[in-house]
Amino acid sequence: MDTVLAVSHTTRPRRPGETDGVDYFFVDRPRFEAMVANAEFLEYAEVFGNLYGTSKAEVDRTLEAGRNVLLDIDWQGARKVRQRIPSARSIFVLPPSRRELERRLRARGQDSDEVIARRMQQAEDEMSHRGEYDYRVVNDDLEEAMAELRSIVSGRVDDSVKVTIE
Repeated sequence: MDTVLAVSHTTRPRRPGETDGVDYFFVDRPRFEAMVANAEFLEYAEVFGNLYGTSKAEVDRTLEAGRNVLLDIDWQGARKVRQRIPSARSIFVLPPSRRELERRLRARGQDSDEVIARRMQQAEDEMSHRGEYDYRVVNDDLEEAMAELRSIVSGRVDDSVKVTIE
């Protein structure tokens, strides 16, 4: 079965190189809040002062077309999706270590020390919820992590076994 990555809506500013409708749907806060009021999101959350949400209509259209939908969301969103779609499978992608996560954030060269410290604290909170997920994959080697993700999404992993690479 074909798999599509859902494009989320966000109120955060566009970064250099990002394209509206490809990386995110960039909307202002009043538009996002109107979408919330109209129940247009399958899930949404506020992260670092910005709103992020997944369009319910987009997910429904993709599923109705017989395709899998992959959502890149935080634990709050994943919890909402599991409540609304009990058959959904969840995968938590972990960094190999706290030190490596910080190294990767610094290597991006996009954030101040203060922002990195906030992101590290947020990551600690996120990782405390990893036990809520059906599968956990450690992104130590990108090719291995991608192969594991592909096997989970394609259904080549027995659902009775929780795959954990830790």
